[in-house]
Amino acid sequence: MPHPLPRCPICGNEMTIKKLECPNCKITIEGEFWVNRLASLPQEELEFLELFLKTRGNVKEMERILKLSYPTVRSKLDNILKKLGLLEEEEEPKDKVKWIINKLERGEITVQDALKILEEGENV
Repeated sequence: MPHPLPRCPICGNEMTIKKLECPNCKITIEGEFWVNRLASLPQEELEFLELFLKTRGNVKEMERILKLSYPTVRSKLDNILKKLGLLEEEEEPKDKVKWIINKLERGEITVQDALKILEEGENV
């Protein structure tokens, strides 16, 4: 489902597009136009998603290209999914070790990733 542009910096209401114009022939179409939710993402996050698609979702390949750890790549992806309303925010774990074990059991991270999280103090 398409979503409107970001909110107005003055009043906070949703922004809409009212006019489209062809730069070549100068034809103009006026109305109320909507864009998809990806249009509200900053350029850096759009580029991250493009790389995700280019690597066909291979997070290990993204790690190599971006020179980032698995937890960092995964965290960036989760943040984008949250912004797009595709992933609910996960509560801060009360017991980090138990939280990591649960992620290991569900296959969401590897043993090496769990060790990195503990060493770097990162959340996935």
